[in-house]
Amino acid sequence: MKHESFHADDLVRVLRRNKVATMAELKKALGTEVDVTVFRKLKQLSYRTSYSHRGSYYTLDETARFDEKGLWSFDSVWFSGEGTLIDTAEAFVENAEAGYFVEELDGVLHVGTKEPLLRLVQQQRIARELLSGLYLYCSIEPALRQRQLLARSVRQDEPTVASSVTERDAVDDELKASMVLFLSTLNEKQRRLYAGLESIKLGYGGDQRIADFVGMDAHTVSKGRRELAQHDVDIERIRKAGGGRKPAEKKRRKSSLESKS
Repeated sequence: MKHESFHADDLVRVLRRNKVATMAELKKALGTEVDVTVFRKLKQLSYRTSYSHRGSYYTLDETARFDEKGLWSFDSVWFSGEGTLIDTAEAFVENAEAGYFVEELDGVLHVGTKEPLLRLVQQQRIARELLSGLYLYCSIEPALRQRQLLARSVRQDEPTVASSVTERDAVDDELKASMVLFLSTLNEKQRRLYAGLESIKLGYGGDQRIADFVGMDAHTVSKGRRELAQHDVDIERIRKAGGGRKPAEKKRRKSSLESKS
């Protein structure tokens, strides 16, 4: 009788120790050169495949700690409760209040999403609409798509620095001067985050356009945008030491004797 020489427990040990592992690392743990052997043992476990890095990383369900968006990362390797990148992109587009432009979804998922979005459109799993020269990806369901387009229209009509930049030929010099003055009152990280926020509103190409408008480096704007998308903001650390309004000192009323002296 042939004895089983490969054990799923060997995979569990390496995945618990390393949190995530590649196929090469899992094959080494089993002592095999065959991918199929690893997949056969993984089937005995509750595991996840990364949607980033072309699905080349694995983790145990018990290890993943998904956030409110259904995402979890370890050492810049991203996993989704939806599974693959294409399934994750579809779910995010369907659940988006105002759809997604490619650059917006790139920032949310931390990977390039143009290719999977195009595949989803080709497979008629999502739709896209041309807005201001850019494609907005939205729901394939007509009623939901109309609500997303309406929400996007309202959002784009909001008066922001981003909206001024899109019409830069008509930009009021006073507005630009006011914005530069306002940014000068912020510390370095606050300026970066504010510029990143305006870039997100602007969509594709926003980093460079916001940078040109307020006189910042485009890489700085991009960094601020990524920090916001990744929720990488420590509120306490970006506050200036001693900042904020100082508590008002109560003035003590002088007594009648003191006033006469």
